[in-house]
Amino acid sequence: MPDGWVWCRFGTLTLNRDSERKPISSSERKNIDKIYDYYGASGKIDKMDKYLFDERLLLIGEDGANLITRSKPIAFFAEGKYWVNNHAHCIDATNKQYLDYLCYYINAINLEYYVTGAAQPKMNQDNMNRILVSLPPFKEQLTIIDKINNIFNLVEYIDENKTDLNNVSSLIKSKILDLAIQGKLVPQNQNDEPASVLLERIKAQKEELIKQGKIKRDKKESVIFKGEDNSYYADLPSGWCVSTLGNLTTSSCLNDGDWILSDNMVKFGNIKLIQLGSVGFMRYIDKSFKYLTDETFEELGCTEIHSGYLLINRIVSDKMSACILPKIEGKKITTVDTCWISPCDDWYNLKYILYAISSPQFQSSVMLNSSGTTRKRISKLNLISLPLAIPPLAEQKRIVDAIETAFEHIDNILNNL
Repeated sequence: MPDGWVWCRFGTLTLNRDSERKPISSSERKNIDKIYDYYGASGKIDKMDKYLFDERLLLIGEDGANLITRSKPIAFFAEGKYWVNNHAHCIDATNKQYLDYLCYYINAINLEYYVTGAAQPKMNQDNMNRILVSLPPFKEQLTIIDKINNIFNLVEYIDENKTDLNNVSSLIKSKILDLAIQGKLVPQNQNDEPASVLLERIKAQKEELIKQGKIKRDKKESVIFKGEDNSYYADLPSGWCVSTLGNLTTSSCLNDGDWILSDNMVKFGNIKLIQLGSVGFMRYIDKSFKYLTDETFEELGCTEIHSGYLLINRIVSDKMSACILPKIEGKKITTVDTCWISPCDDWYNLKYILYAISSPQFQSSVMLNSSGTTRKRISKLNLISLPLAIPPLAEQKRIVDAIETAFEHIDNILNNL
């Protein structure tokens, strides 16, 4: 206990006015004028045409599940003209300012030692009066109350403005992605293999795969035309280059999900279908699954995908959504009309690709290259031809780590408000 504080019993600090409360049955409250608040164990529960009290009193729940669950405050104030039934204790004091400290105190401490009954929890008057109270000097009580009220006012303000804070969070994350694809989020390491060397190696490996007949040559090779104003990713750091998804991938690791008619789908089956709605912006959204039978999967020549793939919804509204597919239990997984990219750690960091295509600059290119009237859509050819800032492979990993650390801090702040 701090200096100047003392232990005392709740009953020595308060004046109990339970004898003045009076229960009124619900049937008696039916056909009356609803004017004054009617209080029960956890707050207002009805209105009355008369009142018992016309002053500020501390009410404390006497019985009910809330004594255990504490989903609502156990102690709360009633003011003005009101009625109280026999399920809430009515507490007064010689100085009503004492009640503010006691209200916070009761709501803060563990009351299980003063509550009896499991099926019908109850804290009778005798048990309530035995509650041990750590009592500070009166001036310190006022200071404590003032501090708590200021904090609660701030919390209330934050709750009321949570939408604005979420918008700010989205803007901050967007700026982080913007800095990331400009090479301004993490320092460069001169020992990293330049991205240009990485792309030449990818190109050579592709040629070898074509010779072996494992992949087909792209009918239209992706070429980046850069304006005289250096409009695409100007002033990138040394070791970076501008490329495309088409240059980074092959048709075997970047493809479109199958177009499957709803008539082919069943309520239950061995093949799970990932739906377009599950592809959120940088996050997977569980929208449950549609299903295919094994026979339909084979007949339609569907492609199997796996957890860890990058899914892209090419139907765009204000932005193009993409996410990494989490671990999905099931025999086989496929997807409906969703572009997907499989992991290839020797060529690219898949999470870097996710963050890069979610960045404001790439999203702006997506919107400019999308078409449609009722709903806009970007073709696969346009998508894989858009310019994309590529750092060295080692730096891609450092950028991903920095982005996810920053995002985690932002989310933790919002979650703890």
